[in-house]
Amino acid sequence: FMAHTPVTACPASCHCIEKSGMTVVQCMSRNLERIPSDLPRDTVVLLLASNQITHIPSHAFRELHYLQELDLSNNDIETVDVGAFQGVSDSLLVLDLSNNRIQSVPKEAFARLRAKISLSNNPWHCECTLQEVLRELRLDPETVNEVVCHTAQQEEYAGKPVIQVLDSGINFCNFHHKTTDVAMFVTMFGWFTMVIAYVIYYVRHNQEDARRHLEYLKSLPSSSQISKDFDTISTVL
Repeated sequence: FMAHTPVTACPASCHCIEKSGMTVVQCMSRNLERIPSDLPRDTVVLLLASNQITHIPSHAFRELHYLQELDLSNNDIETVDVGAFQGVSDSLLVLDLSNNRIQSVPKEAFARLRAKISLSNNPWHCECTLQEVLRELRLDPETVNEVVCHTAQQEEYAGKPVIQVLDSGINFCNFHHKTTDVAMFVTMFGWFTMVIAYVIYYVRHNQEDARRHLEYLKSLPSSSQISKDFDTISTVL
């Protein structure tokens, strides 16, 4: 890289050069905790490996319309926002997210990406969302067996390559639906129990009120007694 022409507009923490007409931005091993915001707009290759980046925010690369290769390997990335790669979905050809701390990603995070992607050596949690994400991606074939279930909805799949588990016919989304169905049944049963309890309370409460009202009516003088008392008073007068 040093033998090529340096680029004038370059982040202070990076080294930028022109290589075969392409702008290469080298920010490897610079102790970066976040992605630089002042990257050259004509960046074609962006190397951010071996830093301390923990998060890829939305629109992190949206101004880099010529970006073809993005290396974020060997960081501490835990979260990837939904719009993290918006703006580069059409141009990006290679994306390396290996050796990070990613357990899960929103299924929209890689929407419309055509790049060859490496997701190896992350502590993936194998469940329905990850299955749906992988279905849409073009994984790097050389590292596909290194995408391993660190944890899983079903414990017996922990420690196994995700592709191997899925190829065996396992469908994590079935587990998800079953869990959802059970939760829905429990919720409906709870509401049904509450309604029944309220009805019982309402009936008993009204029965008690009716009983008290009846006792009150019984305690009142009868109409015949009132009539006799009225005739007696009339006679006296």
